Amino acid sequence: MVHDDSATKAGPGFRRGELTVHEHAHELGNVTRALRSTGLTVTLVPTMGALHEGHRELIRRARSVPNSVTVVSIFVNPLQFGPGEDFERYPRTLDADLELCRAEGVELVFHPDRAELYGPEPQITLNAGPLGDDLEGASRPGHFDGVLTVVAKLFGVVRPDLALFGEKDYQQLVLLRRMAWELALGVKVQGVPIMRDADGLALSSRNRYLEPEQRRAALALSAALVAGHYAGPRGPQAVLDAAREVLDTEPAVHVDYLELRDRELGAAPADGEGRLLVAAKVGGTRLIDNALVVLGDGRTDLPENRS
Repeated sequence: MVHDDSATKAGPGFRRGELTVHEHAHELGNVTRALRSTGLTVTLVPTMGALHEGHRELIRRARSVPNSVTVVSIFVNPLQFGPGEDFERYPRTLDADLELCRAEGVELVFHPDRAELYGPEPQITLNAGPLGDDLEGASRPGHFDGVLTVVAKLFGVVRPDLALFGEKDYQQLVLLRRMAWELALGVKVQGVPIMRDADGLALSSRNRYLEPEQRRAALALSAALVAGHYAGPRGPQAVLDAAREVLDTEPAVHVDYLELRDRELGAAPADGEGRLLVAAKVGGTRLIDNALVVLGDGRTDLPENRS
């Protein structure tokens, strides 16, 4: 519940029950600082826009935090796109995004342009370390440096107590948790389970690029994760073999990697919890997915299929 004096202290940049869009960092920072002075916590949902049901779930989780105000950031971050990637064609749907935020009761949106966050050209960026060059980082050099840099900037502007990220980008989540702890940023980074369509495809802004036949082929990714899950009691190699067998049945899916790791993305454990991760191209669209797998005698539920 928002304190009665919060709107007064936050000034004209915040109106209870209404959506206010801020384009300037200092203005939003003044608002969130004033809100915290009333005893509220601030929860951040960072996005690149093109919001879908997965983002809606993140927003709902943020809105459910007691005594908290939710900030949604919308910024297509150029630093995390490599040469030949889809920065220019990445969907920008601001009007629809704001309508979704309004429908979900969001009161603050941060929508800066590049110059507002980086100036003429960023001079100081973060390095994601060895994990940043692995898995997604091996195929997309510098990607996670860009992710950590922009999120650190957003943390600095918003000063949130809590930030929510989807588990679909699991490697990103692991790195952001490390960054928040190692740099003592005072932000709790929390993952939210993957949202899926009824057919099992993990929700992604890039799904809109898929033609109908490509979308059908893309279902092999989630099907491979389910097969790997069921093979968990037989050990790591059985998990990978079962998942690979499913992927090999779909010639339109060009696998970049299929990996089984531990929860922090180190070497796969012989038993206990692991993370099965897959990345593949379907047509010109790169998709990623992952699921928890329990190896050996442990048990867990199937990968979530929430829609």
